[in-house]
Amino acid sequence: MAYNQVIMVAGLGNPGEKYTRTRHNIGFLVVDELARRYSLSLDRSRFDAKYSKGVIKGVKVVLVKPESFMNRSGFPVQKLSSYYKIELSDIVVVHDDLDLEFGKIKIVKNRGHGGHNGIRSIIDSFGSKDFIRIRTGVGRPRGPRGVTGHVLGRFSPEEKMELSIFVEKAADAVIAVMEQGVTAAMNIYNSTF
Repeated sequence: MAYNQVIMVAGLGNPGEKYTRTRHNIGFLVVDELARRYSLSLDRSRFDAKYSKGVIKGVKVVLVKPESFMNRSGFPVQKLSSYYKIELSDIVVVHDDLDLEFGKIKIVKNRGHGGHNGIRSIIDSFGSKDFIRIRTGVGRPRGPRGVTGHVLGRFSPEEKMELSIFVEKAADAVIAVMEQGVTAAMNIYNSTF
């Protein structure tokens, strides 16, 4: 990532109290953690998103939480990136991932949506998949709830015990991408996958 550029960190989720602290909203939790850690307030609103501008570790950032529901995440991400002249390759998207066990993190770039509707919406809005993703594992559903019930469900008591550590680890992964670049960050986080 070049000197003096702006990085966007978009955490995916669904707006509203009903979805707070559900598996699908882990991207929101990671953006909230970054905002808390670096004293940034997500108090701006534009293009159907809450966001904050600031500096993290000497890098200019725009932290974003789309308010358009998961399957329409692309519109606010694309509009804000255009407004602030942020290159697609400088966008980091944090989202839940069924294909990783709870607590696992994997960093990828220029990959397909893998069935994730928020990622599909972003790819469709930009016409490209050339952005960085922090895949945060929520595991596959066990029992009769199915995928939708699982991702829109709240964390289990066991998951809640590990959640704050997991969110901090995902926030650290974002910082690693910003400070060291995506390849170095992949080497750190994907090697434990």
